[in-house]
Amino acid sequence: MSKHDSKFFNTFSVVIGVLVAITLGIMALARHIGDPFEQARAEDDKSLRAAVAERTAPTGPVAIAGKDNSALAIVASTAGGEAPKAALPANGEETYKSVCTACHAQGVAGAPKFGDKAAWVARLAQGKPTLYDHALNGYKNKGVMPARGGNPALTDDLVKEAVDYMAKAAQ
Repeated sequence: MSKHDSKFFNTFSVVIGVLVAITLGIMALARHIGDPFEQARAEDDKSLRAAVAERTAPTGPVAIAGKDNSALAIVASTAGGEAPKAALPANGEETYKSVCTACHAQGVAGAPKFGDKAAWVARLAQGKPTLYDHALNGYKNKGVMPARGGNPALTDDLVKEAVDYMAKAAQ
């Protein structure tokens, strides 16, 4: 190796070493300066995650038309100790407005619309005992009627009063 090549190699090595040292120094300085901001961001992330989890948590069990929703009462009672006691409707009209409108107002899943005489004529011809049975126990044929409208807390009398209320509106 010539003297000129040796001098170039030594100078080049020193320049590379200085650049590496400067780079490491800048990285250490950046880490030292940015550490408090990183800790604050980590705390914000925890509170942000907690807020998002709280906002997106389900508020309770959800009844789905056409599905067996009888287990919802069990889920609600085991989720937080005692199931919340919701006030039952007072009569058939209130039962219709609080439970039955979900399907019968729009004709969801083949439900006859409230007051639609043409849709109710064949059902009324089957007789009230059949209508009561379908409303209390559920029914699947061309449409789907969940037992007790998907609310297992409804009493037999309230369900029958709601059927009577809807049948009267369709006559």
